Amino acid sequence: MKNFILFIFIFSISAFAQAQRKVEIVEPVKQDLADTGGRVIKRKVAIGRFSNETQYAKGIFYDKENDPMGKQALDILSAKLAASGKFLLLERNDLASLLEEAKKSETGLSTIGADYMIIGSVTEFGRKNIGKQSTFTNVKTQIVEAAVAVRLVDVATGLIIYSDEGKGSAELTTKTSMGLGGKADYDATLSDKAISEAIGQLVENIINKCTDKPWRTFFLSYDNDAQLIAGGASQGIKKGDVFAVKTKGKQVKNPQTGVMVELPGKQIGTVTVTDTGGDTPETEYSFVNFSGDGVTIDAEKLTDYYIEEIK
Repeated sequence: MKNFILFIFIFSISAFAQAQRKVEIVEPVKQDLADTGGRVIKRKVAIGRFSNETQYAKGIFYDKENDPMGKQALDILSAKLAASGKFLLLERNDLASLLEEAKKSETGLSTIGADYMIIGSVTEFGRKNIGKQSTFTNVKTQIVEAAVAVRLVDVATGLIIYSDEGKGSAELTTKTSMGLGGKADYDATLSDKAISEAIGQLVENIINKCTDKPWRTFFLSYDNDAQLIAGGASQGIKKGDVFAVKTKGKQVKNPQTGVMVELPGKQIGTVTVTDTGGDTPETEYSFVNFSGDGVTIDAEKLTDYYIEEIK
């Protein structure tokens, strides 16, 4: 009988210890970024540089050109921007490798100019362990905190249109009771989750800033055979889309900054997309029909016009 009671007592303690064991990882709420708004014309975005500006993992053999944390942050940001479905992402970080590989190809590599460039860095990173011990229980928590700063640059003007810092944290908690329960060693995945959360806080703002400004393109050709504009299906242009046609505004110099500023253009009509063509983003085009109240397009001066998204 005593042995039976002892067995029940030990079994109860073991069950209690397992029930109290808790593993918790703090992550950002997952969202489908592709559904955060209506359809938009995809902007061309390049991530120019993402570096590790902290002292973490910077020993005597640290290689600034091959920094794992910086590349990890770049990959996470690229994945989140791609998941939004609102960008054409352009490779810049490993462009030298692509150019070297393109030399072996007959077609070579045609690079595309970006509308916006993102530059950023991991500015804070740290790990700490905290614990609480009582007579019967022992609680241990691993915490990782990270901060990421980014700035978004308009390539056409070189102006920084958005700059911000996001912070994220991840933690893992284990509990034991009377020496029974789970134990957790060093968990390297917490670093990934903290950086991912910090970047996730910035992605929505990057999307909003890139799409605030109306998408713009230009005529490629205008004659009796076809009216073509740059941009196609990969950017989200579809048959039936309507865009405004405007004449370029006057160029004036801003005495404050010394930068040439283009004044708003005058709308002279619209174009309606009838079809799209081209095999790759850099060669894509769209067939359009121009409609204007008695206005005609001067085919010899196509650079005087631009096509703009109607907001």
